Amino acid sequence: MTSSDASPQLDVWRALVALGVVFIMLATTGWTAHGSRRDGDAPLKAALAAWEDGHVQGRELPDPRTPPRQLARFFASLTNDQRERLADRHPLVVGNMNGAPLTLRYRANRTALDVAREAESRRVRDDRLSPEGQRQAERRMHRYAAFMHPDRRVLAFDPTGPGRIAEVLGDLAHAQRVSVIVPGVDTSLMTFERPDRAHSTPLGMARALYEAERAAAPGTRTAVIAWADYTAPEGLGVEAATAIRARSGAIRLNAMVRGLPGRAEVALYCHSYGSVLCGVAAPALPSRVTDIAVAGSPGMRADRASHLDTRARIWATRDGDDWIEDVPHLELGGIGHGADPFSRAFGARLLSASGADGHTGYFEPGTESLSNFAEIGVGAFLGLRCADRDDSCRSGLPSAAKV
Repeated sequence: MTSSDASPQLDVWRALVALGVVFIMLATTGWTAHGSRRDGDAPLKAALAAWEDGHVQGRELPDPRTPPRQLARFFASLTNDQRERLADRHPLVVGNMNGAPLTLRYRANRTALDVAREAESRRVRDDRLSPEGQRQAERRMHRYAAFMHPDRRVLAFDPTGPGRIAEVLGDLAHAQRVSVIVPGVDTSLMTFERPDRAHSTPLGMARALYEAERAAAPGTRTAVIAWADYTAPEGLGVEAATAIRARSGAIRLNAMVRGLPGRAEVALYCHSYGSVLCGVAAPALPSRVTDIAVAGSPGMRADRASHLDTRARIWATRDGDDWIEDVPHLELGGIGHGADPFSRAFGARLLSASGADGHTGYFEPGTESLSNFAEIGVGAFLGLRCADRDDSCRSGLPSAAKV
């Protein structure tokens, strides 16, 4: 056997060994399969059915899956009273409709949250539920009430199953730069924010980034979206090792970005499994997405950054104590997420994460990862700190800041 004949066989053997490691991790490190999680389809299914039967001034209502630009034209053709009546009658549909006016979506979602809060309030008093069931209902009731605060801008809301939510920080309608946080596993309505994890939940990451961007460029109008509007994998199970949830989430992310108002450039910040979603979404994202930054990534379902088929700049960072580094970076038979975005060979611009602590510390104030993210978000690249292992984050960048 020649060395050229042996090389392909050796590559296959190495892949099989690595795949075996993945399955061992699935079996022994808490990556247990949860089976097929039933998300359910009520109350959203009922809301969509009512919308399909609805009319405004004798006109049929458009399919909610219609492209955002067409939906925007539909709402622009209505009077303010007509728009508000639709939001009040069909809050769960209008609140999640990309292309609907922002203020209308905020109004609709506040109404939908109130309806969901009342439903949980009734469940709290339902003696047919177990004590634990009543406690869970009470927790959801209080969470919905918190989202209804007048200062909060809820861009999307769906109480189905584990629940989906997206919240806006800043003035999205007039922003010059928009940043979107795309979180990873175990993201739901109940994990969207937690007082004991101020900067590692989706909302906590968004708040930290929003403040960092305002400090980096006080004169730039910025908005940050904490986007938990997809059904994330539950735990580090089989779903987390495949792209099933990423594919459905990528469709939702693409629709959300295309439905954003104005022409502001958009940066995506994709943490952990969220980077898998962003990798899957990349080819279809609109050109206004100029930057995709991944942190603690298990892979982006691509061998190289150039294979993502996007004009957006790809950035990657990882803390030295992040356990994700030990996950085999391969994809075989649908298991695994491909090459390591933080490797030199992948071709991303590498950023320092100095000061971050482990897998969830990238948005902690004072870390270089957060400072770098803020520089990307406001379009000022000169302040970026590159990872020690590679200075590629400066290659091809403008000689002056873009603020």
